[in-house]
Amino acid sequence: MAATEELAFTERIDFPAKAENIALAEKLIDEACSRYGVHESLYGNILIALTEAVNNAIHHGNALDPTKTVTLGYEVKDDRIVFMVQDQGAGFDFNHLPDPTDPQNLEKPHGRGVFLMRALADSIEFRDNGSTVALAFSRQPVTD
Repeated sequence: MAATEELAFTERIDFPAKAENIALAEKLIDEACSRYGVHESLYGNILIALTEAVNNAIHHGNALDPTKTVTLGYEVKDDRIVFMVQDQGAGFDFNHLPDPTDPQNLEKPHGRGVFLMRALADSIEFRDNGSTVALAFSRQPVTD
């Protein structure tokens, strides 16, 4: 539980690990992005990355067990917003995932979530054996 102690949540929700609760996560993400002035060009990246993280927590971490909880929270730090997703599962080996860009994996329907999260977030950190993920995003648009 160290990760939740390190983040001083601006806001946080806990919900049962049921697929339909992804809507609760989307609502929190929408509200956070509009409340803290996240540039509209970054919103899509944040929504996709966090939807993946919450889906993984519901489906893989908590195995769709509605007695288990998913936590989604965020903290605003200067010009960044850091989201944290935590499940009650055993975690996974996030350092040794199959490469979804490998030709033998291109046709597989799963295995892109962490790849997408790494590509879309400014930084990503796994804790607690992978049952907690923190994703940081800039609130400012990228300027050339």
